Amino acid sequence: MIFPNQKNENVIIAVNVGNKPFNVLASKCLVDYHFNGDSQCLPLYRYDREGERRDNITGWALKQFQNHYQDTAITRLDIFYYVYAVLHDPAYREKYQINLRREFPRIPFYDDFKKWTSWGGRLIELHIGYEQVKPYSLKRSDKKSEPGKPSTKVKPLLKSDKENGAIHLDNITTLQGIPPAAWEYRLGNRSALEWILEYHKEHNPKDPTIREKFNSYRFADHKEHIVKLISRICTVSVETVNIINIMKQEE
Repeated sequence: MIFPNQKNENVIIAVNVGNKPFNVLASKCLVDYHFNGDSQCLPLYRYDREGERRDNITGWALKQFQNHYQDTAITRLDIFYYVYAVLHDPAYREKYQINLRREFPRIPFYDDFKKWTSWGGRLIELHIGYEQVKPYSLKRSDKKSEPGKPSTKVKPLLKSDKENGAIHLDNITTLQGIPPAAWEYRLGNRSALEWILEYHKEHNPKDPTIREKFNSYRFADHKEHIVKLISRICTVSVETVNIINIMKQEE
């Protein structure tokens, strides 16, 4: 109903309900069940058995928003953006933290609907378009081998150094200048940056057959891509935190 095939476009809001810290993340692709916890997907559209696209936000819901805000120009997409913003609101998460651990989120009517819609639209744009955002300006340091000495064997590290605003990719390369705000955007128990680092580490499976025949991932093969990814995630994280900080001023 959400992604019948690769040609069908959609946007989903994945929410996690359970014991893990509540978080929410948008995607334009089919996601894993544990994408951001025990994910439940709220799609903008759904597809019927004939492949026809239908609005997932009902006419009843649209009418509720239009009547409450006395604005017939409100669209279903506006509501989708509004919901995404509200689910990021720190005041909302704190007030309903007990409820969010055991039941589906409920959406209140906030003042200034357009402002929240604007924030939600920008957040979705950042989160599903992270590969296209402008990379954050980071300083890269690469150790050079001394003349006459053999090249240093590269050992993957992928360790964060929050205190010094740095990430040690391996024993050769360090990225510096990561702003404190970049560590504040969290998805559950970790920041988005820490998830990236953990995901790209090399692992040594215990099973000897898997280790020998299928464990082909090497960090060095993807290093340059990960450097670009980290710089873009910095941009996404900083801008997300900036929007959330603005939300706090509404309290």
